[in-house]
Amino acid sequence: MTSTSPVSGAPAARTTRLLQAPILPLLLTLAWPNVLIMCAQASTGLIETWWVARLGTDALAGMALVFPGVMLMQMMSAGALGGGISSAIARALGGGRREDANALARHALLINGGIGVLFSALFLCFGEPLYRLLGGEGAALEAALAYSDVVFAGMLALWLMNGLASVIRGTGNMLFPALVTCFGVVLLIPLSPLLIFGLGPLPGLGIVGGGAAMVLYALTGAAIMFWYLLSGRSVVRLGPGPLRWQHVRSILGVGLLSSVSTLQTNVLIAGATALVAASAGVEAVAGFGTGVRLEYVLVPLAFGIGAPLVVLVGTNLGAGQHRRALHIALTGGLVAFVATECIGLSAAFWPTAWLRLFTADPQALEVGAVYLRMVGPCYGLFGLGLALYFASQGSGRLLWPLIAGFIRLCIALVGGWLLLQLTDRLEAVFAMLALGMVVYGVVMLLAVWHGGAFTRSLAARDLRWWWRRGQR
Repeated sequence: MTSTSPVSGAPAARTTRLLQAPILPLLLTLAWPNVLIMCAQASTGLIETWWVARLGTDALAGMALVFPGVMLMQMMSAGALGGGISSAIARALGGGRREDANALARHALLINGGIGVLFSALFLCFGEPLYRLLGGEGAALEAALAYSDVVFAGMLALWLMNGLASVIRGTGNMLFPALVTCFGVVLLIPLSPLLIFGLGPLPGLGIVGGGAAMVLYALTGAAIMFWYLLSGRSVVRLGPGPLRWQHVRSILGVGLLSSVSTLQTNVLIAGATALVAASAGVEAVAGFGTGVRLEYVLVPLAFGIGAPLVVLVGTNLGAGQHRRALHIALTGGLVAFVATECIGLSAAFWPTAWLRLFTADPQALEVGAVYLRMVGPCYGLFGLGLALYFASQGSGRLLWPLIAGFIRLCIALVGGWLLLQLTDRLEAVFAMLALGMVVYGVVMLLAVWHGGAFTRSLAARDLRWWWRRGQR
């Protein structure tokens, strides 16, 4: 039978804090370990890229072809389905339904595991035609396939690790997943070059070694978080029990719609990569892929702020505190805007400081610098939109995030292709990518400002109230 009694002891204290503590200090307290975990997780890709770049431009271009698919898996397992998991558990705990939260944890593990196996099979079977479609050929395509086959053979581990982390985050505990991920990154720092280049009698595996290191990192993280949930140290616990459609629906109702939004982002990057490849060749792809990798760093940063928003908004809506949920969303959006805009402006002013970490090829540096100078100043609105997207996950209402993502996709790809045909200049593609970010952020702000993601009774007056009253 489903429990409706409020949680007690430490769980009750944690939930009460989410419902009553001052918003900005609470958000920052929850966000910093989550920002740490996501930056650490993003750094796994950067560590690999830094070492693989030593293998040459073809290897770097091969990674650029595979990277959108890897990030799609990361964003879906942690941000989309993960957001659905955290939102469902937070709403259950906010409503005092502890047994439902336990059941949701069990269902989350099965859902993420099943989807991980499905995507592994798809990329292993259809990776080559996909990378050819993105412009891969010759040595770059060979490198892409070698890396992709290893990474996607072990993709189940990444899905399980992120699913378990989402369960823990749904309870309001951001610190433990952060510590596990940081431990994994510390492990990856020596492991990645060891497997890529070898040492003594251990032969170097080349780009394959980079993929193997990532799989080992995910396996380690999944094992530790699985132990944590079984140990009884978490607010929710894993255990045997029946499977029920209502719990699957509670997770997938948010997770599947969020996956569409995540897919939009990755289709956009993959499509832009194809436009660059068709226009300027493999060196330009390497430069664009290195430049756009900074955008993929922004996604984990925004997720670091956004994951607490999922929990805070979900818990407060579960308790009927709609106005406070809206104020939490707006506060989180402002914090994300400031953080990502600082990064974007820095990249626009000093683009080669980032690009030279990965390549010294003159054409790659030139293309990457043009991209960062044009698109970097718009990163703040992109971060704002992403944070509000996560807040919408917490509310369980994702229509406007999907609309905003579709508009951005059309502007960037359709507009970029049309301008490229008219001008035959890469700057046209980059200009449309920048415009798409601006429109995405503005549409998301207007949607949340008018309360559409939370409740129809909330309107623009709430923003004025929020501004006058401050962070209560």
